[in-house]
Amino acid sequence: MTDKHPEIIPTNPAGLARAGEALSRGDLVAFPTETVYGLGADATNDRAVASIYAAKGRPQFNPLIVHVPDLEAGEAIAVFDERAVELAHQFWPGPLTLVLPRRPDSGLSLLVSAGLDSVAVRAPSHPVGQAVLKASGKPIAAPSANRSGAVSPTTPQHVIESLGDRVSMVVAGGKCPVGLESTVLDLTGATPVLLRPGAVLREEIERLIGPIAVFEGHAAGEDAPKSPGQLESHYAPNAAVRLNATSAADDEAFLTFGPDRFIRGGKTRLNLSPQGDLDEAAANLFAHLRSLDQEGARAIAVMPIPDEGLGVAINDRLRRAAAPRG
Repeated sequence: MTDKHPEIIPTNPAGLARAGEALSRGDLVAFPTETVYGLGADATNDRAVASIYAAKGRPQFNPLIVHVPDLEAGEAIAVFDERAVELAHQFWPGPLTLVLPRRPDSGLSLLVSAGLDSVAVRAPSHPVGQAVLKASGKPIAAPSANRSGAVSPTTPQHVIESLGDRVSMVVAGGKCPVGLESTVLDLTGATPVLLRPGAVLREEIERLIGPIAVFEGHAAGEDAPKSPGQLESHYAPNAAVRLNATSAADDEAFLTFGPDRFIRGGKTRLNLSPQGDLDEAAANLFAHLRSLDQEGARAIAVMPIPDEGLGVAINDRLRRAAAPRG
């Protein structure tokens, strides 16, 4: 990271208009969604999309999610079948990404899809994110606004710490309320496949469109990922992550969940939710991982999280944070 900082843009009409103009001319602009801060670029501009990969240090086989304000804008770039339309009506705007066939006349940069014939698309619900999209008048490619594989940003300061002047502007919309990336569902085949769990739960999707399969990881020689967040090592702090810990060593940071007054150990301790609330835990996850990582501990020990509801998505992120790094 450099010592230079991006320009911080307020969320008043003049600031939002400036952010939209910057995106339209090919600049990188970080902006809030309800999930995490996105690193936005005009998805129809090859050079702008390429600059996302450069800023993040991102493998170019990892596709990007394209953000649109609504279903109508989504249908201009992707083919929505009955399942996709029903899901969009129910969950958009919101934290659900749909992987769909890309329209040949979409105008999207091929870099967005990393060589695939599909595109990952969603409509965020954050009012500031919506305003930025509408101000730009473009579909916006926007992965999380951090270096590739690192902990995702949920505040403007996280963006600045991770990217510095690799991004020209940060629209300062406060803390992201959900705090975990979107659920990703692949609808390019006959059987829907859950590629990444998130705030829209598998059970909610199945109530609408019936049974779905769950992505189990890439076998040797398999195709490249269809969406972000499928690489095995991802969302990782600098310190090693140790899961299902019931105590922490003196040189470990300790990430706890639920009442922990009888839990011992740890150089530094943060609690995802003292009340055991999974929504609160999800909103705090990335910010707490960042804070503990900055303490310089050799490892972060993490208490078990219930693997139900939003806990499925939390455990997915923690497992990837703890995975061996290439």
